[in-house]
Amino acid sequence: MKRLLKNGKVLDRTTGELVAADVLVEGRKVAKIGPNLAQNVTVDQVVELGGKLILPGLIDMHIHLREPGFEAKETIATGTKAAARGGFTTVACMPNTRPVTDQPETVRAIREKARQGGGARVLPIAAITQGSQGKELTNFAALKEAGAVAVSDDGVGVQNPRVMKEAMCQAAQLDMPVVAHCEEEALLVPGACVHDGVFAEKHGLPGIPSESEAIHVGRDILLAEDTGVHYHVCHISAEASVRLVREAKSRGQRVTAEVTPHHLLLCEEDIPSPDPMFKMNPPLRRKRDREVLLEALKDGTIDFIATDHAPHTAEEKARSMTEAPFGIVGLETAFPLLYTHLVLTGKLTLLELVDKMSRIPAECFGLPYGTLEEGKTADLTVVDLEEEREIHPAEFLSKGKNTPFAGWKGKGWPVLTLLEGEIVWEQQTPGV
Repeated sequence: MKRLLKNGKVLDRTTGELVAADVLVEGRKVAKIGPNLAQNVTVDQVVELGGKLILPGLIDMHIHLREPGFEAKETIATGTKAAARGGFTTVACMPNTRPVTDQPETVRAIREKARQGGGARVLPIAAITQGSQGKELTNFAALKEAGAVAVSDDGVGVQNPRVMKEAMCQAAQLDMPVVAHCEEEALLVPGACVHDGVFAEKHGLPGIPSESEAIHVGRDILLAEDTGVHYHVCHISAEASVRLVREAKSRGQRVTAEVTPHHLLLCEEDIPSPDPMFKMNPPLRRKRDREVLLEALKDGTIDFIATDHAPHTAEEKARSMTEAPFGIVGLETAFPLLYTHLVLTGKLTLLELVDKMSRIPAECFGLPYGTLEEGKTADLTVVDLEEEREIHPAEFLSKGKNTPFAGWKGKGWPVLTLLEGEIVWEQQTPGV
């Protein structure tokens, strides 16, 4: 099928400016990009864009689809539909499912279910250890053959350095990234739920210290240096962790890191009350940490943005701050929030934001996606940079409605998403 996206705009990678262009899609590929293509081709469908921006499909290398085992929170179908609505065409799902994604057959089942009815391409990340218990390693080779793109015990940090080093040795031999949730449990107290800072002290809540993250980052960087593995830091949140990553990169070490939209936009001072919608792990930290994260994202110390989309049921999030589960959703709000609060405020350029949500995560993980080029896969996202509306969780396609951004206004909403040339989501009515 030939489909023409007409009267759009694309980002000029040299100048960062928006230029008028059409995009011709033939089958699964981008066939041509340029002005006035309708004059020279016959197509099956013309999609009039009215000056909206055409981007490469966004990539999120850290989400939770919850299936198998926690379908009340999310399913592969609902999660990938939420991804498509947010402009994401490729997502990597974490292994803290039930059963844990520690067997090749589970990896294959996730991929097959996504192929059958998903709104986005799903890349499973398998567990480092059996049951994510931190003791016995999984079969990395078999997991990779089944389609896992990396290994991680996300949700818990691997506490035993001997186990982590052996994991890195095996992963390095397979050229398989080790994706780490960094948290030293010996520094945590029961019920720890927010950053160990002023908010915790004011409300008498047990806190999570920054050192609990940074100690694992430092330990793992030393182990990764010795093994040569690609080591990736999940949802980095603390100034000390950033410093360690920057030092490792200055030595030429193969270390990458991601940051979430909520850690870029919020800090502990923004938590209005002991509200579980503001409970995530790692927690919202000091204002200084948030500023450092943005600086590090801009200078490349932090490579890209990932949402850590973590849906929960309304009943779970209605519990107290100490008892509610960690996590918020992010797929459907990431781009407009970041465009509004980082690009329109001059903290990032539009090209920087797009790169950190598409090209760079693809490059870090060796994926053949993330660019808008002739001959490449037609994963495309169309964004209306002028549309402004309020965030209403009830409208989410995700089962999870747990967000601290309810009521926030944002500009720059995705309105059309194509996966391998096929339309997987289209905004039908303004405001929906």
